[in-house]
Amino acid sequence: MLLRVVHETAYDYVTMVRTAHHMAHLKPAETARQRLLSHQLRIEPQPARRGDSVDVFGNTRSFFSLPYAHDGLRVVADSVVSTTPAQAPEASPPWQEVAERMRYHRASHYDAAAEFAFASPYVPRDAAFAAYAQPSFAEGRPLLAAARDLMQRIHAEFEYAPAATDVNTPALEALALRRGVCQDLAHVMLGCLRSLRLPARYVSGYLMTDPPPGQPRLVGSDAAHAWVSLYVARGEGGGCWVGLDPT
Repeated sequence: MLLRVVHETAYDYVTMVRTAHHMAHLKPAETARQRLLSHQLRIEPQPARRGDSVDVFGNTRSFFSLPYAHDGLRVVADSVVSTTPAQAPEASPPWQEVAERMRYHRASHYDAAAEFAFASPYVPRDAAFAAYAQPSFAEGRPLLAAARDLMQRIHAEFEYAPAATDVNTPALEALALRRGVCQDLAHVMLGCLRSLRLPARYVSGYLMTDPPPGQPRLVGSDAAHAWVSLYVARGEGGGCWVGLDPT
């Protein structure tokens, strides 16, 4: 599929900003299933300094600075990508086997995905997460079947309520509320998986909607979205990431 993505961020400041430093993550990544055909980042007013670097996860970071007074800022990322569908594995090992493989053992093979099984500032490990996940994770159940069941339970049992939370709402609070938006549901699912020592990561991207039959796609109708990527380990040093969307 060939996609053109235009992401615009605009600020209008109440008072003049005298100096500003920004870090943008707006350049699509090159992956096995995604090719970046073109990318342009337009910034108004023109920054005095700008530079790109790549972080440890392979994401491009664009730093720019505006060391002069300005009352607005406009950042437009215009990208064209070619994507191919993901092929989820047909089978997966029991979930306890994957969790055990992520633990450190002397002289064992190191899998870089193991770091995604640890707690993070937004996703703590907690007994409340493990308790909520447990009905989906019966002993010996294949990892993908268990994770999909958890995803479907969150989708069914949580209310999508934009006013219930904000960007600072902790994941444990969203779990207690049983309400939130995509970032809350994704963080709850991550907390459940990591509390069982399973590697999973937060993914942000775009949700492409289907317009009604015969109607054109409306510019701006699609939205930024968040979901979960689960690591399915297969053998020593092998595995794949599978996307799961509880929203």
